[in-house]
Amino acid sequence: MGQIVCSVCNSTVDYFEDEKVTVLYGQCSTCDCEHHHDYEE
Repeated sequence: MGQIVCSVCNSTVDYFEDEKVTVLYGQCSTCDCEHHHDYEE
């Protein structure tokens, strides 16, 4: 089972089928991810 985790707020975005346990980082649509990019600058 794979898991997609928001790289900003660390909440679980989605799950996907995978043969091994995998964690991918993305952005969720429920938090204001676009307003939290200060750490990249």
